[in-house]
Amino acid sequence: MARSLAITLVSGGMDSCVAAALAAREHELASLHVSYGQRTQQRELRAFREIAEHYGVERTLVADIGYLREIGGSSLTDENMRVERADLQRSGIPSSYVPFRNSHFLAIAVSWAEVIGARKIFIGAVESDSSGYPDCREVYYEAFNELLRVGTRPQTHVEVIAPLIKMKKSEIVTLGAQLNAPFHLTWSCYRNNDTPCGDCDSCALRARGFSEAGIADPLVTPGTHAEKKG
Repeated sequence: MARSLAITLVSGGMDSCVAAALAAREHELASLHVSYGQRTQQRELRAFREIAEHYGVERTLVADIGYLREIGGSSLTDENMRVERADLQRSGIPSSYVPFRNSHFLAIAVSWAEVIGARKIFIGAVESDSSGYPDCREVYYEAFNELLRVGTRPQTHVEVIAPLIKMKKSEIVTLGAQLNAPFHLTWSCYRNNDTPCGDCDSCALRARGFSEAGIADPLVTPGTHAEKKG
């Protein structure tokens, strides 16, 4: 029986990798990566290509929306802003938030879905154990799916799925291990393109997830800066 087509939004990070691993169990995959002028753009693109190759994805799309760098407002896209040190107890929104970024990503995915006939779009957004970005909340995806209902052709029937939205990082790591997700191909660091800094929110969240899951992070060599900071 032919499997239905699903688009996976793959940033190159661990969450999107696990979301893709979940989608691959039941769907044929088409994978989308969006470069938006972020500091680690080239390293994330490499991770995307290697993850797509791992899953044998034949349909891939790399979209470049570098205008988000021109808009600025985020330490991920503005070199004049400092990427903050990790603070997992922070109550506000960190400087790494890229204003309304996921809406840009999903708009591209929906346009592609309408053309290629995909019925589902998988995204690795996490609400409960994350940096607190407003476009990573469950209520956002509920609202976005309502927008799709009224903003696409009646025969489209595309839905955004965020399967990890309520999970802790440790649960995501455990699930990824069960699915044999290729964590060794992923990249999470906000700052560096070579060795994870171990000091940004994304590195710290990743380190805590692997530590609480009792699983070694394949990107961390014992004794490295990343391990010490995590």
